[in-house]
Amino acid sequence: MSEYKVLFLDIDGTIIKPDDSIEETTIKAIRQVQEKGIKVFLATGRPLHEIRELADDLKVNSLIGYNGAYAIYQGKDLFQEPMNKKTVKQFINIAKENKHDLVLYTRDQNIFTDLEAKCVKEFIEKFHLHKNDSYSPAKDYEVLGMTLINLESGDIALYNHEDQTHLSQVNVEGMHHCYDVIRDKVNKGIGVEYVLKHLGLVKENAIAFGDGLNDKEMLMSVGEGFAMGNGHPDLFQYAKHKTTTVNNSGIYNGLKTLGIIQ
Repeated sequence: MSEYKVLFLDIDGTIIKPDDSIEETTIKAIRQVQEKGIKVFLATGRPLHEIRELADDLKVNSLIGYNGAYAIYQGKDLFQEPMNKKTVKQFINIAKENKHDLVLYTRDQNIFTDLEAKCVKEFIEKFHLHKNDSYSPAKDYEVLGMTLINLESGDIALYNHEDQTHLSQVNVEGMHHCYDVIRDKVNKGIGVEYVLKHLGLVKENAIAFGDGLNDKEMLMSVGEGFAMGNGHPDLFQYAKHKTTTVNNSGIYNGLKTLGIIQ
């Protein structure tokens, strides 16, 4: 059996259930893994400034946020990859022309094009976002990530001509009209590869769990990639394993099959 050294966990739909709670078995699994000396990273599309409380509760201090644009290892910055400012401007213009809303994530804020829009208020409430501000064209933002809000599936093509980016549907109940902007060269998979290199580990030393299409690169960058039972239907082809749902001890059951936890 290969030596497992690091575990990467997505948050929404993987750790956190649709009702915003976390199963006891998930907390227990994370504890047991940590006791074995396996390093645990939270790997999320969320901005890191919004997951501090959760990370503290889970006693995890290594994080990959913004879909792979910013990583922290044991409380210290590991890397940061802001988006190209020209690309950001183009997305803002397309959204404006088509009456879409969007949020730009900076290192410490969530910048919304329209804080008063109903879909934006629902988005803020669903993801418990606290550090919100309104977009100002005069400001020069360092953008680490971006989510488009209130798109219909036919709208995706509008954004497709943007170089080296693709849209990934948010796999959260009631939020399927939202799409994360994923960069081909900056994503959770690239983040995981960077972490493994930094720790002097190989792919076979790593395990990952995810449920959304923004997790596909991550699941392919580890030796043991698990798609949650509630995962996006298109995700399963990229995962080595399929586990049970987030409502049914998905992380716990997956780790059990590897013989890591009891």
